Amino acid sequence: MKINKKKLKSIISSFYRKNILVVGDLILDHHISGRAERISPEAPVPVVWANKESFSPGGAANVGLNIRALGAKVSICGVIGSDHFGSKLFSHIKDNKISSQIIVRDLSRPTTLKTRIIANNQQLVRVDWESVEPLSAKTNKMLLDKVRRHIDDFDAVIVEDYGKGVINPSIVEELVELCKARKKIITVDPKEEHFDYYENVTSLTPNLKEAQSAVNYKIRSKDEIPLLGKMIKERLNPDSLLITLGEDGMMLFVEDKSYHIPTAALEVYDVTGAGDTVISAFTLSLCCQAKYQDAAMIANFAAGIVVGKLGASTASKKELFNIIDEN
Repeated sequence: MKINKKKLKSIISSFYRKNILVVGDLILDHHISGRAERISPEAPVPVVWANKESFSPGGAANVGLNIRALGAKVSICGVIGSDHFGSKLFSHIKDNKISSQIIVRDLSRPTTLKTRIIANNQQLVRVDWESVEPLSAKTNKMLLDKVRRHIDDFDAVIVEDYGKGVINPSIVEELVELCKARKKIITVDPKEEHFDYYENVTSLTPNLKEAQSAVNYKIRSKDEIPLLGKMIKERLNPDSLLITLGEDGMMLFVEDKSYHIPTAALEVYDVTGAGDTVISAFTLSLCCQAKYQDAAMIANFAAGIVVGKLGASTASKKELFNIIDEN
């Protein structure tokens, strides 16, 4: 596909007018880093002399960070526990100018916390505190009631499914009906085990592994990716499908056509959070009346920026303009 730089920049320049709702699993990312120079006398594991600790919003909250970095407004709909880490995550969300009015505190669930211990630039272990049980009927209703009250404030809804219990068939079905009735865009970053939930959405943005899992079909070569996309479209009937292919870029499926978009990344340091960036840029572009092909190109440029950074990162409008000029 040819790149119309002026057109892409015009779309990106309109992001600030948009307001997005992200519905999904909220996670607090916790990093502890230091040095490891000896093995513990208590067990065959390294001893880490910790010298740095940080917390950051993860999961659906990281999508919120991406949308803010691109200049748009965003609200988060999800669940946190009534605990210390829930309060810390809530504070981080507000500090990043993300609206928290649709977040529900659930006394029966812990806030999802992922602690990564890193020594000598290598992750040694990850410790997760979480509940993956489905939401209670009461909490489910509270979330949906809040969404119904505020749905007209938003241009689009992003469903961010990390498999921690917030996204379930009832919520997805209600969100799709609401968005269709109000003519709102609804896009989904899917979880492998939940593909059957996501029928009739505006777009799905799985990676290649998730796409294969969706239809239980293992491709033998890249030439079979168009067949894989066709199978998913026939099964779930999205208006569009965007499969991310790592170093091979992306493949977009619209109606009965497919378009391959080569990667825009110059170097790949870390793919962490790249999917969050893709769905953020893609959805915002669609909100600005971009064609699917142009939205996919913008998302591809945004992904090319974040994989060149370490850790879960975001892409700014300025960085997008620069990478478009360089291509």
